[in-house]
Amino acid sequence: MADFIKPGLTSPLTLKPVIPVGPLRDTVIFPGNSVPIISGRPKSKAALDVAWNSDKLIVFVTQKNSKIEDPTEKDLYKVGTVCLIRRVVKNPEGEYTLQAEGLSRVYLKKFTKTDTYLEAEIEEIPELYERSDQTEALIRTVREQVRRFLELGGNPFFDQSNFANWSLFTYSDDPNQLVNSIAQSIDFKTIDKQQILEMVSAVDRLHRLSELLAKEIRIMEISQKISSQTQERVSKITKEAILKEQMKSIEEELSGGDSEHQEIREFEMRIKRVGMPKEVLEKAKKELARLAKMSSYNPEAGYIRNYLEWLTDLPWRLQKDNKVNLKKAEQILDEDHYGLKKVKERIIEYLAVHKLSGKMRGPILCFVGPPGVGKTSIGKSIARALGRKFIKVSLGGIRDEAEIRGHRRTYVGSMPGRIIQGIKQAGSKNPVFMLDEIDKIGTDYRGDPSAALLEALDPEQNEGFSDHYLEVSYDLSNVMFITTANILDTVPPALRDRLEVIRYPGYTEDEKFHIAKKFLLPKQINNHGLKPTQIEFEDEAIRSIIRGYTREAGVRNLERELSAVIRKVARKVAEGESNQKFIIKPQDLHGFLGPIKFLPLLAEKQDEVGMVTGLSVTEAGGEILFIEVTLMPGKGGLLLTGQLGDVMKESGQAAMSYVRSHWLQLGLPERFFQKMDVHIHVPEGAIPKDGPSAGIALTTAIVSAFTKIAVHKDVAMTGEVTLRGRVLEIGGFKEKVLAAHRAGVKVVIAPADNEKDMEDIPDYVQKDLQFIFVSHMNEVLNVALVKPPKSSQQKSVPVSPVYIA
Repeated sequence: MADFIKPGLTSPLTLKPVIPVGPLRDTVIFPGNSVPIISGRPKSKAALDVAWNSDKLIVFVTQKNSKIEDPTEKDLYKVGTVCLIRRVVKNPEGEYTLQAEGLSRVYLKKFTKTDTYLEAEIEEIPELYERSDQTEALIRTVREQVRRFLELGGNPFFDQSNFANWSLFTYSDDPNQLVNSIAQSIDFKTIDKQQILEMVSAVDRLHRLSELLAKEIRIMEISQKISSQTQERVSKITKEAILKEQMKSIEEELSGGDSEHQEIREFEMRIKRVGMPKEVLEKAKKELARLAKMSSYNPEAGYIRNYLEWLTDLPWRLQKDNKVNLKKAEQILDEDHYGLKKVKERIIEYLAVHKLSGKMRGPILCFVGPPGVGKTSIGKSIARALGRKFIKVSLGGIRDEAEIRGHRRTYVGSMPGRIIQGIKQAGSKNPVFMLDEIDKIGTDYRGDPSAALLEALDPEQNEGFSDHYLEVSYDLSNVMFITTANILDTVPPALRDRLEVIRYPGYTEDEKFHIAKKFLLPKQINNHGLKPTQIEFEDEAIRSIIRGYTREAGVRNLERELSAVIRKVARKVAEGESNQKFIIKPQDLHGFLGPIKFLPLLAEKQDEVGMVTGLSVTEAGGEILFIEVTLMPGKGGLLLTGQLGDVMKESGQAAMSYVRSHWLQLGLPERFFQKMDVHIHVPEGAIPKDGPSAGIALTTAIVSAFTKIAVHKDVAMTGEVTLRGRVLEIGGFKEKVLAAHRAGVKVVIAPADNEKDMEDIPDYVQKDLQFIFVSHMNEVLNVALVKPPKSSQQKSVPVSPVYIA
């Protein structure tokens, strides 16, 4: 190994083949440099103790990841620097503060000790170089780059002991000494320093150092340029401000000082003109007085000016309503929408009372129904019928209370909430205000927007609605609020209590047909640049599109399918294929729209054992539901499949319990279920199904399977069943009846409590169907099964009167 003679040493230092190792974090030590080090990790301190008590030599190696607290061999680089420990000071906290002087670069061949401290076999890297023109050129380039670095304000860091080494670069001819001194003193990245430390060739080391210096110089030049541009811009802005102030002073001298109060006088005129209430007027005058005392360059003056503009732009006076003609209003509603009888009746009633009393608080209506049934579009028709402005605000996805009540004026960029913004946009104090998708409001840490709506949507207190930005009350009692929702489950109870709910059940096939013929087709023909004389749909073609290409409660998809047909016809007309009128027939639909998308579910063609036709309601309206029951050898288990929800599964279990508890009345053996497993399946397993209304259908199917008695093919049923056999009321009666009518069913069995809903059933459906209203499961079985179950104790149960329309 090599010998070293350093200043202050009386004898040369000999490197031993095995030497303690000290890991360093984010630090690389180069030979010829003295570096201060603080050590606090147990293994590092143990290695320092061993080195200090022997020859004071230790290898300092940089960690690959500085976050590792207890590094192992794989966490360290393979090249480090042997250092002489000049002095060590032990701090009261237990840390070591030492001064280490780099001597030589070494390879770490193998670690010989890793338990209490690290120790490794080393091999010295010789500091060799060859004098050449290339080496001389690189040395001069690096020196020039260092000078440029210092000129740009670069600040190399070194302690007093390294100052002499740093100054050597001006006259040293040793390239390795030059590289070591500069690389140690400039704040390069740790990985770049380690790369220079590991390079053997002096030429390669000079090349890499030159690249790093060039990068630093380029960054400093760009930073200096940005700083210079910023300074010029600030100077320009300051100069413009001074000139503006001087121009203002000159204008005031020439005009006698009148321009200073021009803006104030304009606000005074606007405040008098809009007719504010007393409380608001006092607030406006107070803010105007503050503005008059402020410099126009005061940032707060801009906030006050914006606030006064909002106050003076809002409509504070109630405009007189146009005299409403009830017949004309009804005509407008009928022109824009087909059906929706209850909605139209409610609007006409409001107009009638308003006409008689002259003053009536605006109602808070909530239209609830599936998508596409006209909830949003009827708002415009209501506004037209009332002769008022219409404003629509979508609440879907709103999570911040400030969206409703506004932001307080203390925030930069604050403004009123959506309601006050809508009132300003309408320019009227009594518009028709639609709050769309109220069921899709969210909540988070910024507050609950639905709670902020409680005040606005309460007729008893919305005459003093408080917006955070306005800081004064605004009267919303004359606004007619209309909200829309697809479901009410997500609307908070307190908010739901303030709403007058009007349900949209979805359109019947007949209503869709009339909507398509009266509204959708003329609209789409006109939108596609065609004339009624160029295209015509046969009635049966429209009905075929409704049945085979759409399955929805509304008419959005129906309009898309009609548009697709008209679009293809428009292309043929544009290409000049034919000048004749296109007649769209049912057999032409395959060519325009492709194969049928939805095959109708029809009633069974023959009486089946264990097969019952049930009725359900989906977002697309009513559907028939086939329920199948099969028996298998087993141990009395019950299996339910078909992607059933928890409530429907419980209905199946309740149906099974009813059958087991009434085995004697049904003519079944006492332990009929113990050796049989029951499998209940509802086809179309990809579609989720839930709800209690399939109870009587499930019970009938189980009874049919055990008694081997078939179920009438033309009977459909709906109703919840209890363990005692009572049949309970269900929802969606109209939609279910319409589904039964579409499927060709002849008889509908329903709970007796639903007889009151017959007034909602269209007349043409009542003529085609026979309705049987029941209150007990025995009545259902007597009607649904081909023959009553055999029982020696079967008692005659009176059947409720048959409702035949």
